[in-house]
Amino acid sequence: MAENQSYYVPASSPWPIIGAIGLGLIAWGAGNTVIDMTNNQDGYGSTVLTIGIIVMAVMLFGWFRDQINESMQGLYNDQLGNSYKQGMSWFIFSEVMFFAAFFGALFYARVIAVPWLDGASNNVMTAEVLWPEFVAQWPLTKTPGGTETQAMGWYGLPLVNTVILVVSSVTCHFAHVGLEKDNRKQLTAWLGLTIILGCIFLYLQGAEYIHAYEQLGLTLDSGIYGNTFYMLTGFHGMHVTLGTLMLIIMFLRVVKGHFTPDNHFAFQATSWYWHFVDVVWICLFVVVYIL
Repeated sequence: MAENQSYYVPASSPWPIIGAIGLGLIAWGAGNTVIDMTNNQDGYGSTVLTIGIIVMAVMLFGWFRDQINESMQGLYNDQLGNSYKQGMSWFIFSEVMFFAAFFGALFYARVIAVPWLDGASNNVMTAEVLWPEFVAQWPLTKTPGGTETQAMGWYGLPLVNTVILVVSSVTCHFAHVGLEKDNRKQLTAWLGLTIILGCIFLYLQGAEYIHAYEQLGLTLDSGIYGNTFYMLTGFHGMHVTLGTLMLIIMFLRVVKGHFTPDNHFAFQATSWYWHFVDVVWICLFVVVYIL
């Protein structure tokens, strides 16, 4: 019968309360920034938002620094490692539900709401009286109110970005294999390439947004199509940004000599997250751009 292992309990930390303060400042600042932009006035919202972001950055740096130091000191054991694995698994599951809600909103708009506006499901009179010239289609390039836009096609930047992200998932896997084989050269090379591909993806997505706004007239004012397009691709872009930052931190730790074939859950968790981001984009590419 195996011996019971002691469970490491860290000392009291100020980082949770600092993080709560930072999130509060971000929420307050973001809300007031929107109000200031709506009223076309210079208020304090952007300043509070900036302070909140700085506080969160300091909190994350300090908290992860403490976590890394504890791990490198050998304070963690298998029991705590299982807790981390369960925590990361539940985090990714929550992210799956997050995107499932957005995909659900897109499904509702395409399959139910838009056809109703054209008279489906016993709404013929409503459509005839309110929007007699409206035609249900997807992408909805002309709203019932008359706003017109152009649809974003799948060929071009979206396809290139899909290839880039799929390839980055492969390079991330090769980096993980290199770590498991204790091949630091392979680990560093493939991980660096993964980071470069992530940055290229973000750059091209920014170029795609500029193209959509300036040449297609596809904006947040373009009705349900524009809103769902930016909601889904924009939130995914935020996740790619987070994933890229995580990969950069892993790269810096690799350069400092951290991780061994038997002790590298931080890298493994980052790899899980990156593969998750890749799978979500493939679903987005099919549902948002192609179908």
